[in-house]
Amino acid sequence: MNVQEAIKNRREITSFLPKDIEKEKLERIIQSGYLAPTGNNLPSRELIVIQDRDTLQSLSTATPFMKWLADAGAGIIVTGRPDISKYWLQDSSIACGFLWLAATEEKIGAAFGAIYHSEDQKESEKRESHVRKLASIPEDRRITAVIGIGYPNYEPTPKKHLPFEEIVHFGHWSSAE
Repeated sequence: MNVQEAIKNRREITSFLPKDIEKEKLERIIQSGYLAPTGNNLPSRELIVIQDRDTLQSLSTATPFMKWLADAGAGIIVTGRPDISKYWLQDSSIACGFLWLAATEEKIGAAFGAIYHSEDQKESEKRESHVRKLASIPEDRRITAVIGIGYPNYEPTPKKHLPFEEIVHFGHWSSAE
């Protein structure tokens, strides 16, 4: 599958089969997050791979919206390093996208579990503290998200998008109305 196919086929999968992800596939997915670009090539993001079933179950309670993580084949915690780069959030978010597309290429489902909450500091601290404790993450790291991956339990329907012309503008803003 090429990158354009992965982009078109990507869906959020929140129901997984009870099947282990092959080591080679998992390594290729992780490698994509490792190779994701960062501003000035600074090491501003790190990945923690979780496969332990009990830890995945505990991680699934970090927010009310991640119950699906309990059944995932693995969870990849993506952290950012504000001490290394002021672009830690962008860098770690790009890594999340690369992980998701690589999983799609491997025919592995993926879902994004947001941990960092930019508009609610108290909620962000609660979520990050929960994940930090479970994975022994140092205090100087911020926790952007957990990408849950596993074999899809269903074939998702094609995604409906707004018309291209409403989203993409060339040269200047153009109203589609």
